[in-house]
Amino acid sequence: MAGQGGALPVVAIVGRPNVGKSTLFNRIIGERAAIVEDRARTTRDRMYGDAQWNGRRFIVVDTGGLEVDSDDPIEAKVQVQARLAIAEADVIVFVVDAITGLTPADLEANELLRMAAVPLFVAVNKADNPRRELDAAEFWSLGWEQTHPIAANHGRGVADLLDELVRVLPPESDAEIARKARADEADTFAREVASGSLRPYVVGEEGDDADDEVAENPDGTIPDLAGLDAEAARWDAMLAAASDDTPPAIAFVGRPNVGKSSLVNALLGEERTIVSDIPGTTRDAIDTRIAWGRTEVVLIDTAGIRRRGKVASGPAAERYSTLRSIKAISRADVAVLLVDGVDGFTAQDAHVAGYVVEEGKGLVIAINKWDAVEEKTGRTFDTYIEWIRHEVPFLDFAPIVSISAKTGQRVGRVLELAVDVWAERRRRVGTGELNRVVVAASERQQPPMVKGKRPKVFYATQAAVAPPTFVFFAREAGSVHFSYQRYLENRLREAFGFLGTPLRLVFRERAGIRIERKASKRAPGSAGGCGSRPAAAGGGGSRPAAAGGARPRVRRPADAPGR
Repeated sequence: MAGQGGALPVVAIVGRPNVGKSTLFNRIIGERAAIVEDRARTTRDRMYGDAQWNGRRFIVVDTGGLEVDSDDPIEAKVQVQARLAIAEADVIVFVVDAITGLTPADLEANELLRMAAVPLFVAVNKADNPRRELDAAEFWSLGWEQTHPIAANHGRGVADLLDELVRVLPPESDAEIARKARADEADTFAREVASGSLRPYVVGEEGDDADDEVAENPDGTIPDLAGLDAEAARWDAMLAAASDDTPPAIAFVGRPNVGKSSLVNALLGEERTIVSDIPGTTRDAIDTRIAWGRTEVVLIDTAGIRRRGKVASGPAAERYSTLRSIKAISRADVAVLLVDGVDGFTAQDAHVAGYVVEEGKGLVIAINKWDAVEEKTGRTFDTYIEWIRHEVPFLDFAPIVSISAKTGQRVGRVLELAVDVWAERRRRVGTGELNRVVVAASERQQPPMVKGKRPKVFYATQAAVAPPTFVFFAREAGSVHFSYQRYLENRLREAFGFLGTPLRLVFRERAGIRIERKASKRAPGSAGGCGSRPAAAGGGGSRPAAAGGARPRVRRPADAPGR
């Protein structure tokens, strides 16, 4: 059973087609994750979602409609998926329709469910008024003690159903008890931050850090911002401790029929999602967890992303599928873009990759169906890479691997690269080390002139991870040309790697930061000190010494031009 061995208990939602299983699934997990359409057989694969009720966490599984016989080859695979969900469930929710009443298909499904040795609840859906609640009484004839009239679309009766359901779940595992303890610690940490006991590390927008004072060295250079870097590392560590139960999420994206579901099944070693030569077989974004070392990885199988014109003119289910796929990219850490090795890299592949880069997600390019590429030589793969780099230069940071999901060739390498990219997205560079690279890059090549003025980069700091974000403080920051930004990005990649992850470079005017010079360390009243510059006697353009011998603290106004 899924509830054993430390995993969360599983609740399977089953029933004949078009009774509202996906609507109930969305209601329980609290979001529109499954596609809902007033048409039978919309759901095909098993779809999993995390839910919580009365302090208990469990996994909900949405399934396709139960049918005894089906001549459609895809629908036959849907039945296999539904029966697998029943086999792994700790609790079953059997959904029926109060409007149509008890049907022969309900009776056939009921006989099938009698073989399950787990608690079963009958949810009489669409009972959204008192009269239909009375009509739901006929479903007591199925012989199940737990029969509840509900209206999944409006939420009526769902709370009462869940109250009874969590009472029969298996006892909490040690892993779940430990997770709750970590969640309590994270809540305590959040309350301390909110109360001001802990000061968060935040680099805000222009003007947010105007109160921060960065001291210059006596020679006018910017010192190593070690304190800022240490505070950033401390804050990242606290955030990581508060969210250490969140596994990496890897989404498999691409055009229809490029082998996304086949690759997921090959990685899992089982037919988790339905595979067919018919494009558009997958409709929902399917999440599956897989063990990886001492942790877990979430694999997200998505529907194929079609061209915008075909999506607009296609059925509603395809439009919803495309939206789910784009949403899966936004919630993933890394996207694996599958490319058909026979067709090559197409304009639609570049369009999908653009979604990934815009979202700041990691990217791995997997050329699938490599076994079907004819007349391969030792240079074929290198030629593919050169061609892709030439056609889409904005993806030059992404690793490329050739695979065959059908034969299993190098499929494990895809997951290895995706996890490596996930780690690269969280890489933090020390401020001192970062500025050594920036200074060397600036000395090697200065920014180009713009309208008679040459921008000057003074220093940089890493403001965030996932994706790595760097803030460069410069004079004439708005005039830094795109080509020079690419130059700095390439220097950062040469020095620190950042395999497979896009970088965010932000340029801000140095005048927006208040600069405070360090006071001289000479004792008050002294005319000079060991190693100190003697006070000027006047004339010659020298700056007179302040009373007491100390250098005055000068604060430059925020709108002053850079030096």
